[in-house]
Amino acid sequence: MKPLQASSGDVLADRRAGYAEMLFSSGDHAAAADLMRDALDLSPGWALGWFRLGEMREAAGALDAAAEAWTTALELDPRDRPGAALKLALIGRAPSAETSSSAFVEALFDQYADTFDAALVEKLAYRVPALLSDAIHMQGRNTFRLALDLGCGTGLMGEVLRPHVERLEGFDISGRMLAKARARAIYDRLEKADLQDFRYEGGRPDLIVAADVLIYLGALERVAKTVAGLLSPGGLFAFSVERLAREGDFALQPSRRYAHSEPYVRRLLGENGLDVLWLEEHVLRLDRGEPVVGLIVVASFPPP
Repeated sequence: MKPLQASSGDVLADRRAGYAEMLFSSGDHAAAADLMRDALDLSPGWALGWFRLGEMREAAGALDAAAEAWTTALELDPRDRPGAALKLALIGRAPSAETSSSAFVEALFDQYADTFDAALVEKLAYRVPALLSDAIHMQGRNTFRLALDLGCGTGLMGEVLRPHVERLEGFDISGRMLAKARARAIYDRLEKADLQDFRYEGGRPDLIVAADVLIYLGALERVAKTVAGLLSPGGLFAFSVERLAREGDFALQPSRRYAHSEPYVRRLLGENGLDVLWLEEHVLRLDRGEPVVGLIVVASFPPP
């Protein structure tokens, strides 16, 4: 997959876009949007530029104009690597999708890979691996034969699991994140995979972990069914979601992540034959200085 086109390919257009970013940073959102639109006159096929124009117009309160820009970005990049469809849904100009596009998630984390660990751990007080590890060990299990780390990223969760697992396999949609995970040398296998259509043909794992990944999937029916079909009897499924504080099963948030309600999580697990062993609310990380509250969950098949 090619990276997002950060440059328009036109020197003058890039210069105007750079000035637009300076205006935006200073708080003059409307002027920034005007200048970015001028840049796009010079490079009208620049999908990421149109997406950024939409963000500038949104900040200036011009939602109709923002919708026009995001619609253009989507037309230029139908795979929607910038995530324009999610932005349209958030301002009520498109139906809310049940999941993020795979291309958006892949592009997001390919770009984020180099700064991922530092941003999460040092700046955002990321706690999910430690919280999930504690919840797993509270079930009286300290060793596992085979663990699958779904959405393994750079390996932050795998690093916590490694001392307690005989065989550890990681899967992620981002090739650049997998390269970072490979450099840790803690996984027995790493493979590129899309969790929206995940297939696994190895042995039956006795631990499946999804740390901070289901927040990009929205509807979790397919993943829950897949996990239930893979787990060995008595195996554990440990995962995190951001908590939806209002009514409903799940909802897209301004962060372009999904939040899930506790009743939805419990119902979905039960429908797939899994018992909830542990479910607690915790602060998962910070986002723009504010705590993100989520659910730490461990489920298992009931004992025979």
